[in-house]
Amino acid sequence: MKLKIKIAGPKVHDVGYRYFLMSNAIDLGLKGFHARNRMNGEKQEVLALVEGDQEEIADFKELVETRKPELSEVSSIVFEDYGGDVMRVGDYAQVCTALQMNKAIPLLLKIQNNTGATPQILEELKGLREDIQPGYATNFRQMQTDIRAIKDRLGMS
Repeated sequence: MKLKIKIAGPKVHDVGYRYFLMSNAIDLGLKGFHARNRMNGEKQEVLALVEGDQEEIADFKELVETRKPELSEVSSIVFEDYGGDVMRVGDYAQVCTALQMNKAIPLLLKIQNNTGATPQILEELKGLREDIQPGYATNFRQMQTDIRAIKDRLGMS
């Protein structure tokens, strides 16, 4: 079963909403998960796609309706059936790790420049970024290969 969830409100970006949803998707054992921020006019939205069995989806839906990140302000939540592909939850977690590291490293470098943190710490941080990116690229290449194979089977090449 697949579901599209639109969470809208004056403050649903920059409050950890995607990570809140992802950690709950993992905890509930959902097979697929993807979330992204977007703007709908002047209204902030978090769009989430989830995939799992009927009970897992029902539990996730109830959680979305009853809980939210502490600093968020939600005005509406809309649920729709979804027929498209949903990224595997583990793959989405890897993407989030890479995104957060790419945000954190420049901030840590600024801290280092302002506080005189050791060059060894700086090199370790750079190494973290280099460790994450190759794995992400490998997963992306595998997805591209899988998509090509599916298109070939469907005669869509």
